[in-house]
Amino acid sequence: METTFFDLGISKSLIKGLKELNIKTPTQIQEQAIPVLLKNDNDFIGLAQTGTGKTAAFGLPILQNINPKKEHVQALILAPTRELVQQIQKQLFKFTKYCDDAIFAEGVYGGEKMDIQLKRLQRKTHIIVATPGRLLDFIERGEVDIKQINTLVLDEADEMLSMGFKEDLNKILKYTKGSRHTWLFSATMPEEIQKIVKTYMSPNAIQIEIDKNSLVNANISHHYIVTSIKEKVNMITRLLDKCNDDRGIIFVRTKAGAMQLTETLKGEGFSIDCLQGDMQQKERDKVMRAFKNESLQYLISTDVSARGIDVNNLAFVIHHQLPDQMEYYTHRSGRTARAGKTGASIALIISGEEQDIQKMQKDLDIKFKQMTL
Repeated sequence: METTFFDLGISKSLIKGLKELNIKTPTQIQEQAIPVLLKNDNDFIGLAQTGTGKTAAFGLPILQNINPKKEHVQALILAPTRELVQQIQKQLFKFTKYCDDAIFAEGVYGGEKMDIQLKRLQRKTHIIVATPGRLLDFIERGEVDIKQINTLVLDEADEMLSMGFKEDLNKILKYTKGSRHTWLFSATMPEEIQKIVKTYMSPNAIQIEIDKNSLVNANISHHYIVTSIKEKVNMITRLLDKCNDDRGIIFVRTKAGAMQLTETLKGEGFSIDCLQGDMQQKERDKVMRAFKNESLQYLISTDVSARGIDVNNLAFVIHHQLPDQMEYYTHRSGRTARAGKTGASIALIISGEEQDIQKMQKDLDIKFKQMTL
């Protein structure tokens, strides 16, 4: 017999909302996390990739534990990008369609006028979903009070840190000290995350790990091409020439490198644009929209800018260089093969970097094949 959401303790009105979204069977993380989180009597660490159903895993217990009669903010969910914040907020809203009492979740993120968000927050708000930077602005201006929250969720915690939100997170965590429980979700556990766990979470936090072995999506095939620094651009051009209508992302380590490669490939007539750290939110959104609606075929991105790129039907990821950190490889390659599709991850390396490939094979438990053009 398959476990149902009812078995896990989810209320009938929430289950009705899930059915309408065609969510019938709990995923692995939902099955393990929901019964623990419904009790809300402990801190929690969930190690899981994107796309495993985390939003419902923490969202349903939060919604079920909200007291709609009380007007204050009872839960705070922090996420790395505005795209993810909007996605979580939308899902919470859909889950509660059949609840007797309305539960109000508001989104707080950069790139939208502060006063618009403030107006929304002045209405009854039970849950805030936010990016750390903008939320901290509101807290420091005394516009938002999160002292009474009983649940704090850090979603994609490793992404928040690699995007440079470390100080903001520490400040926010200090503001919420008290009786709150912290639920941390992360794909990887770098040292900085372990520090947060030690500093702000209970030593008896419950830890659940989903599919440690399939850290990198099993539907991705991994390849490397040995080339020289001079030949890299030429190699990328040849790879793109073979792509026909396939779409994909090319990862470059530096902003300058990303911009330079974009110019070169645009000059070659490819339908391509770039995401990098110095761009205004408005420009970023414009490029992302074009990529999502397929008027752009390829995207060039730095690691920091790649967070929150959630686009289906990407056939490949090309690494102009291997990333500085191993977990970046997981994040980068995870942009392809989403929603059950297959994809290829192709790394361009120069001689001497073969040992990096061997190390990644071992640590990430994946198999690389050498490719020649």
